Amino acid sequence: MLNAQHAGSTTASVKISHSLPDIKEELCNEFSEVNRKVAPPRQTTLPTVPTRHQTFQRQLSHRLDLSDVPFEVCNISQRDSQAIGRIRPELYQQDMMRQWSADSGADLLGEGSEQGASCGKLTFTLKYDHDVEGLIVKILQARDLPAKDFSGTSDPYIKLYLLPDRKKKFQTRVHRRNLNPMFNETFVFGVPYEQLRSRTIQFSVYDFDRFSRHDLIGQVLVRGLPDLCDISHDVEYTMDILGVPQEKVDLGEVMLSLCYLPTAGRLTVTIIKSRNLKVMDITGSSDPYVKVSLMCQGKRVKKKKTSVKKSTLNPVYNEALVFDVPAENIEDVTLVVKVIDYDRVGANEVMGCFAIGSSCIGLGRDHWIEMLDNPRKPVAQWYTLQETLSGLTVDTSTMAKSSPIKCISMR
Repeated sequence: MLNAQHAGSTTASVKISHSLPDIKEELCNEFSEVNRKVAPPRQTTLPTVPTRHQTFQRQLSHRLDLSDVPFEVCNISQRDSQAIGRIRPELYQQDMMRQWSADSGADLLGEGSEQGASCGKLTFTLKYDHDVEGLIVKILQARDLPAKDFSGTSDPYIKLYLLPDRKKKFQTRVHRRNLNPMFNETFVFGVPYEQLRSRTIQFSVYDFDRFSRHDLIGQVLVRGLPDLCDISHDVEYTMDILGVPQEKVDLGEVMLSLCYLPTAGRLTVTIIKSRNLKVMDITGSSDPYVKVSLMCQGKRVKKKKTSVKKSTLNPVYNEALVFDVPAENIEDVTLVVKVIDYDRVGANEVMGCFAIGSSCIGLGRDHWIEMLDNPRKPVAQWYTLQETLSGLTVDTSTMAKSSPIKCISMR
């Protein structure tokens, strides 16, 4: 009996001793799970774009930057063929370019653009200097300019741009009372030779006026610069100065100011006033308001308008219209301004319009450049209303195309 009790106690003790390690292991696992520190999740989101700038991100989302993508061509077998008798246009392409005539220059503003009449001739020389990595432009003279003053003469000067860069611009001296001015002024644009294909020279001929805004006489656009420049000597060219389309009737004027804040990405258009607007109602008056559309690559991104001024042809607004434009997109946008007559019964009628932006021609471009050169400062300007926007903008996508031009002489 004692042996049986001893055996039972031994069995029980054995069971207890076997269960103790399991209990200890479970307790250790529980304590280790409690004391284990869970690391916070790592943030993997990208920097967020401000909500007011997301419109431009969607608008330009189709743009792809392929500058860092490696490309290579593999397994291209060379074809053995006789090259004798084959025509090689690249050997005489430059000579052909110098034989083509461009007296009319009718294709410089793009297809479908309304052209103005010839406003004289402009003679200049082109040369590229690899030592200074610069395009050398010398403006020699202008001939047969139209008279813009009551005295039967003009006070011409020329503004010179290298599109699409707004910062590269020069200006000649003003020649008083002269329709055939001799400039003989040389300017150098610092630009790599590889970028000349995508650049366009713009000569804008103005008539200086001491007491009012300067009148744009006409302009000349020169594309295909690598084919027109020589590295050994100056090449002289003469082209027609094309006048901008003029309004057929007096539709009135609008005064507005532009102010851009680059850090905030905010463009403020202040519609100040209008004068001498067209009569649209049978009462001999109009109910005008101004609508401003923000365009990006030909598409309307945003539009805003002023209040309606009842029964007046000289309304005063003093209303600010604010648009959100990121600094990286400021060169891609254009403002289309329309003065509209409000009609309670029928459809509203457009009284006149104009455009402002880096891709515009004449006053709209000059005003835009002055705004960008003076950030955080309002810049005011009067605009003459036009019937249509045709001929007021230039298609920058065609700037890389070569334009025919006539070579006069080489030096």
